[in-house]
Amino acid sequence: MPLTAENAALQIQDRLKELQRLIHQIDDDRRRSEANLNSTLRAQQSNFPPQKLKTLYKTGLQDASHEEATIRGALEKIQEIRNIRNERRVAARNAGNKEAIRRGALMKMVQISAQTLPLFVSKPGEKVPPLCGATPAESNYIAKVGDNVAALVKGVEDDENWILAEVVQFLHRQNKYDVIDIDEEQKDRHVLSKRKIIPLPLMRANPETDGHALFPKDTVVMALYPQTTCFYKAIIHRLPQTATEDYLVLFEDSSCTNGYADPLPVAQRYVIAYKPTKKSGGAGSGSVSSA
Repeated sequence: MPLTAENAALQIQDRLKELQRLIHQIDDDRRRSEANLNSTLRAQQSNFPPQKLKTLYKTGLQDASHEEATIRGALEKIQEIRNIRNERRVAARNAGNKEAIRRGALMKMVQISAQTLPLFVSKPGEKVPPLCGATPAESNYIAKVGDNVAALVKGVEDDENWILAEVVQFLHRQNKYDVIDIDEEQKDRHVLSKRKIIPLPLMRANPETDGHALFPKDTVVMALYPQTTCFYKAIIHRLPQTATEDYLVLFEDSSCTNGYADPLPVAQRYVIAYKPTKKSGGAGSGSVSSA
C-alpha cells in the first residue's frame, strides 16, 4: 500500500521524537564518561591500588560501550527517516505528483545525499559489509526502488556514458532494471541489463577504522564530475583522511599536458569501480573535455 503524506509525516515525527531522546542520552553518556575518565586519571596520579584502578577501567569501558550503542541507535533513526522520505517521494512520483527541481537545487541534493550517507564504523573483528566505501555489492544484489545507481546509457553517435540514475523498478522476468535519469532536464527512462548498472555505496567507510574499504591511491575509478550527473574515468590522487573528507581524484582530460586535470574532491558515494565503455574503442567513460 502506497505511503501517504499523512502517514509519512506521522512516522517521521515519531522517529524525530525518539532521535531527540537519544541525542539527550548521548549527551548524558558523554558527561558520565568524561567524569569517569577524570576520576581514573586522578586515581593514577594518586597511586590508587591496582584493584581500584581496575574497577575504574571497567566502569569506563562500560560507559563507552553504552555511549557507542546510543550513537548507533541515533544513526539508525536518521536512516529510517531517510528511508521514509525516499519511500514517500517514490510513491508521489508513481502517483504523478512529481515536482520540477531546478538544476542548482538538484546539484545541492546530490551533494547532501553524499554528505549524509550513513558512516560505517566497524567493531573489533567486524567485517565491512557490501556497498560500504569501495566494497562492491554481492553478485545477486538487486538495488531497491528509489536507489541511486550508475547506469550505462547510449548517447549521441551511439557512444555510451555512465550517468547518475534512479531505480524505478526491477523487471524480474527480464532480469533488467527500469531506471530514470536523475537530471530534470533529461528525465529519460532506460531499461538496462544488470551489467549496465552499478549500485552506489549505501554507507561511507570510516578512514580511521576501515581504511582498507577505500580505493587505494592511483586506482583507476569512475567518479561523478562535480556539478554534473555523469561519471568519468579518473585516478585516485588522495584518500579521505577523516569521515567527513572526500577523495581527491584526477579526471582524465585530453586538453591537459599530462592527460589529467587538477585534483578535484569527490564524495565516497560517487566513486565507483572502473568499467570500460564503447566510447574510444572501449577506453573508458570518456574524458571531461569530451563531455
